[in-house]
Amino acid sequence: MSAEVAGERTVSREEAMIMGRGRQITQEESETLQRDLADATEQFAAMNEVLIALGRSASDPDAVLDSIVESVRRLCRCEAAAIMLIEGGHFVLSSSVGFSDEYVSYVGDHPFNLDRASLLGLVTADRNIQQIPDVLTDPEYGRQDVQRIVRFRTVMAAPMLLDDEVVGALSLVRTAVDPFDDRALALVGAFAAQAAVVVRNVHLVRALEERSLELGRKVEQLEALSEVGGIVSSSLVLDEVLSNIIMNAVRFSGCDGGSIMEYIEEERCFTVRSAYASSPELLAKLRTIRVELETTLVGRSAREGHPIAVADLNTVALDPHLRLLHDDGWRSVLAVPVLRGERIIGALVVRRKTPGAFSADTIEFLETFAGQSALAVWNAQLFRELETKTAELQVVSQHKSEFLASMSHELRTPLNAVIGFSEVLLERMFGELNERQDEYLRDILSSGRHLLQLLNDILDLSKVEAGRMQLERSVFSVRGALDYGLSLVRERAAAHGIALSLEIEDGVDTLDSDELRFKQVLLNLLSNAVKFTPDGGRIAVVAKRQDDSIAVTVADNGIGIPPEDRERIFESFQQGRRGTQREEGTGLGLTLCRRIVALLGGSMWLQSELGEGSIFGFTVPLGPIGERARRMADAAADLPVIVVVDDDRASLDLMTAYLDGLGVRVAHARSGEEGLELIRSVTPAAVVLDIRLPGLDGWEVLERMRADDASRSIPIIIVSILDEQQRGLSAGAADYLVKPVARESLVAALRRAGTLPAVPSREAPVSTKGPT
Repeated sequence: MSAEVAGERTVSREEAMIMGRGRQITQEESETLQRDLADATEQFAAMNEVLIALGRSASDPDAVLDSIVESVRRLCRCEAAAIMLIEGGHFVLSSSVGFSDEYVSYVGDHPFNLDRASLLGLVTADRNIQQIPDVLTDPEYGRQDVQRIVRFRTVMAAPMLLDDEVVGALSLVRTAVDPFDDRALALVGAFAAQAAVVVRNVHLVRALEERSLELGRKVEQLEALSEVGGIVSSSLVLDEVLSNIIMNAVRFSGCDGGSIMEYIEEERCFTVRSAYASSPELLAKLRTIRVELETTLVGRSAREGHPIAVADLNTVALDPHLRLLHDDGWRSVLAVPVLRGERIIGALVVRRKTPGAFSADTIEFLETFAGQSALAVWNAQLFRELETKTAELQVVSQHKSEFLASMSHELRTPLNAVIGFSEVLLERMFGELNERQDEYLRDILSSGRHLLQLLNDILDLSKVEAGRMQLERSVFSVRGALDYGLSLVRERAAAHGIALSLEIEDGVDTLDSDELRFKQVLLNLLSNAVKFTPDGGRIAVVAKRQDDSIAVTVADNGIGIPPEDRERIFESFQQGRRGTQREEGTGLGLTLCRRIVALLGGSMWLQSELGEGSIFGFTVPLGPIGERARRMADAAADLPVIVVVDDDRASLDLMTAYLDGLGVRVAHARSGEEGLELIRSVTPAAVVLDIRLPGLDGWEVLERMRADDASRSIPIIIVSILDEQQRGLSAGAADYLVKPVARESLVAALRRAGTLPAVPSREAPVSTKGPT
C-alpha cells in the first residue's frame, strides 16, 4: 500500500508539473490569439460592410469604393488609401481616404502613367501585388514629386483585374518605413478584387443607361418621324410641313439651328424655304443669296447624293452660304440632300454654335427626315401644278362656254330660217315643186334639223361637263313620260313596220326627278332603236322597280353591237359599226345620255348579242320627294288623292303648295294623255284640270272622264286662263276657276265638291278666348 501510495504521489507530482507548464503556454499565446480574433472580427465586419455596399453598387458605386478604401486603410493600419482607375492611357483617382486636397488636385493635373516609374505602373504591368518598403531608397521609383506632397515612405499596390484585364489599382501608403506583412497583402488583394466587381457593375450600369438613353432617343425620333409623316400626308401647305420638319430635325439631332431649302431646277440653285432657331437677320440674308448647285457645300452634297459634314468652319474654304453662317457665329454644319430617286428636290441643313463631328446616328436620322422632306416638297409641287392646271382648265372651260354660247346665238338664227323656209316651200305655199326640187328641199330640211340637233347636243354636253346643267325636279308620272317618248317615234317606227310595246311593272307610279332630262334620255334611246332596227322588227320598253330606283330598258331585235364597240359608242362622236344607217346621227346622243343619267344619280348599261339585238337600260333614283311620297303612301294609304293636270311647271308647284297640309296626296300630270292614265291608275278623289294642254286638251279629258263609268263620278275642278265657265259647268265640271287662282278659292271649290273635310287640320280655328 505504501509503495502504491508513494507511486500515486509521484504521478501526481509529474502531472502537476505538466499542468503548470500548460497554463504558462496558454497565457503566452492568449494575447496573440485574442489579437488575431479581434483582427479577424474586424476584417469580417469590414468585409461584411463591403458586401452589403456591393448590393447597392448599382445605385451608388462611389459609396462602395469609398467603403473599400476606408476599410482597407483601417485593417492594414496605414495613413491613406486610394483606388485608381485606368482611363485614356493613365490613372484617374476614383476614391481616396487620408490624402490631402493638395495631393488630390496635383494627381488630377499630373496623373500616374502606365509605365514602371510608379508602383501603380509596376503592378499593372506585372499583374501582381507589390510593395516598396522605402521609396526614398528605391532608385527605380520615379514619382518623387508625389512623395514630397504626401511624405509617404512605404507604399503597396494591388492590380484590379476584370476579365483578365487590369482596370485599375488599389494603393496604400505609410508615412514611416514599415513594410506590410503577408496578412495585409492578402487583405489588399481581396479588396482589390471587390473593387473590380464594383467597376464591372459600374460599366454594366453605364452601358444600360447609355442603351436606355439611346432607346429613348430612338423612340423620340420615331415619334417625331411619325408626327412629320402625319403632317406630310394630311397637309399640302408646303411651308407648314417644312417648318415642322426642320424644327424636329434640329431638336432631335442635338443641333442649335437649321434650315430647309428647295431646289430650283431652272436656275440650278437652292432657296431657303424654312428655318428654325435662326435670327430674323440671318433668315433674311439666307433668302437673298444664291446657293449654287456647282459651287457650294449644299450643292456638292446634292450632286454626290450623300450627307457632307464640316466639323469646324474655321478649317475649310467658305462658300457664300457657309461664309454667312460663319459670320453669324455658327461653327459646324451638316448638309443632307433631299432627293426623290435621282431627282434633286432640296437640302436639309443643320448647324451648331460649337465645332465637333456629327455622329453616324445623327446623320442616319437626318437622312430619314430628308426623305420625309422629299415627299412633302414633291406633294406640294404636284399640288401647285394641279392648281395651275385647274386654273388653266377653268379658263379654257370658260372660253369654251363663251364660244358655244356665241355659236349657238350665231347659228340658231340662220338655221331657223333654213328649216322654216324649207318647210314653207315643201308645203307649196309659193307654188308647185318638181320632183328634184322636192328631193333637194327635203335634204336641206333634214340637214338643217340634223345640224340643229348637233348644236343642241353639244350645248347640253358642255353644260354637263362644266357642271352648269341645272336639274329641275318635279314629281311626274312614269307612264306618262314613257307614252310621250313612244308617241314621238311611233310614226317613224310605223313607216318601217317596227312594232312598239310598253310594259310597266306594278308599283311604278311617279318619279321625283327632272322630267325633261328623263324624257330626253328615253327619246334618244328610242330614236337609236328605231334607227338601227331592221324593217319589220320590234322594240320593247319595260319599266320596273329596282330597289329605290326606277329601271327603264329599251330592247330591239336588230343586228347587235360588236364587243369591241360596246364601250366606244358611249364616247363623243362615235356610233359604232351597227350596219347601214338610214339617217345620220350626231354621235353625241349616248355620251350625253350617260352623263345626264349620272347627273340624275343613276347608271346606264348595255347588253347586246350579235344577230339578236341590243338592250339599253338606265336607272333613276326615286328621289327624296318621290321616296317621301312613297313612304307617305305606304303609311297613309287611305288619304284621298288629288290629280293636278297642267303643262305649266309653275302652276303645278303652286297647286301643290296650295294643297299641302290639307290631308290629301297630290299627283301630277303634264298632258291630257298622261292625266287620263294617272286618273285610271290612282282613282283620285278629285281632279284639278287645265284646259290648254299638249295633245288632248282639257275639254277632251273632261269628255272622256264623263264617258267612262270608272271616272264619271270624280269631281273635276277646272282651273284655266280661259274664261269659259258656262261651257265647263255644262260639260260636267264641278267648279270652274279662272287663273290666277287664290288658295282660298281652290280650297273652297274642293270643299264644295266634298273632297276636303269641312275644317282642314292646318286651318283649324284659333280660339280668342282665355282659359275658362
